[in-house]
Amino acid sequence: MFQHFIKLEWKSFFRSASFATNLALKIIMGFMAIYFMVIFIAGGIGVFFLLKEEAHMEPLATVNKFLIYYLVADLVIRYFFQQMPVTNIKPLLTLPIKKNTIVHYTLGKTIISFFNILHAFFFIPFTIVLLLQGYGFNAVLWLLGVWALIYVNNFITVLINNKNSVFYPLLIVVAGLGAAQYYKLFDVTLYTQPFFYGMYSTLYLFLLALMLAAVLYYFTFVYFKNNLNLDTGLAKKSDEAKTENFTWLNQFGTLGTFLKNDIKMIKRNKRPRGTLIASGVFIFYGLLFFTNSIEAYNNPAMQVFGGIFVSGGFLLNFGQFVPSWDSAYYQLMMSQNISYREYLSSKWWLMVIATVISTVIASFYLYFGWKIYLLIVVGAIYNIGVNSHLVLLGGAYNNTAIDLTAGKAFGQKQAFSFKNVLIAVPKILVPMLLYALGYFIYNAEFGCLLVGLAGVLGFAFRNKMFTIIEKVYKTEKYATIAAYKQKN
Repeated sequence: MFQHFIKLEWKSFFRSASFATNLALKIIMGFMAIYFMVIFIAGGIGVFFLLKEEAHMEPLATVNKFLIYYLVADLVIRYFFQQMPVTNIKPLLTLPIKKNTIVHYTLGKTIISFFNILHAFFFIPFTIVLLLQGYGFNAVLWLLGVWALIYVNNFITVLINNKNSVFYPLLIVVAGLGAAQYYKLFDVTLYTQPFFYGMYSTLYLFLLALMLAAVLYYFTFVYFKNNLNLDTGLAKKSDEAKTENFTWLNQFGTLGTFLKNDIKMIKRNKRPRGTLIASGVFIFYGLLFFTNSIEAYNNPAMQVFGGIFVSGGFLLNFGQFVPSWDSAYYQLMMSQNISYREYLSSKWWLMVIATVISTVIASFYLYFGWKIYLLIVVGAIYNIGVNSHLVLLGGAYNNTAIDLTAGKAFGQKQAFSFKNVLIAVPKILVPMLLYALGYFIYNAEFGCLLVGLAGVLGFAFRNKMFTIIEKVYKTEKYATIAAYKQKN
């Protein structure tokens, strides 16, 4: 049966209307995968000798000490980037196929995910070095234990993307331990390091990691099997019915109607709500740039890069999926007497409002000096005047539908287009070049002036830009509708 599922997905891939886009994306992702594999292999081999000969530290003990940070970082990266493979279950549920088979197949696809396989290119070379350096067969047991913990992260990611009852307690625990570690109130490595080292020094402790991975797989399997129904989620118990009309937006006419739909969508659906949360995290991204904690970021061009991201988190995250957010009813919307200008204006205003709010919240960066906050302000001006138009223009070539009912757990393929790549260049590189040019010609304030003027000019020619964008959307209208009809 698994072989049959693979054949169906193979046919779906080649028969898709977006086959060329998917193929190009797979090729580029393949090159990126090879790059990361080489980096991990070099790290796995080199870390032993680096720790032993340069840092004069015992390699295995040191790796075990910092392994908890590695696992937590892996979990965070998985939450934002790893996506559950999509299995179109509707036609399968009407056939004599066991639910167990469907769930095992879908979860099996996560087991061979790149996010799991990549770690092998670090830990296997590291274990081989341990064996060659005389650490004995126990190094293999340690590898099995670590590998099991990698899959623990895999199944935790699946659960936290589906169950808030798992996500929030885990978030509190991780954040609490992180804060305690930062303020030196509690050192979690005093407890995790002996356990990780015990997977090497004993013949049985690695079995605990294997058992934990097996238990999490079982709970994940049970959860998906219980929810593998066509009508799951249709009947929900509600103690109190609430309506949200946002009547105060009615004064803006059709523009207000679109704004209400977007606000309701963000509040009621997991993926756009997750985008909003991620955008809030971007506000604190500037701490990496403005605290001199990373030497590579301590240069003029990267400073304004930080300002763009601090103020434009929502704009860049939400805007890149316009109009995919409305893909479920895009065909219906295009059959109505709706002006593209009003539709695009509603998205533009939503991004502008979010950018202004982010900039105000980011005022705590004044603690680092008014010059730092000035970078954020001019970044916001550039986002409003230029980047807001660029993300809308890129959306015209975004033909990847978003199924809001599926949630983040079953994932969505990221939209990709070479035109989008070209449009993305001026979002970041242009303000970086403008600021660096002004900085080296005169001073930092002149660099900020150049970036700010670019944003003001973009805002001044807003109507002209909207005319161009509207024309592109009309040109791509039917290609977008055809792409949104693709279910796989």
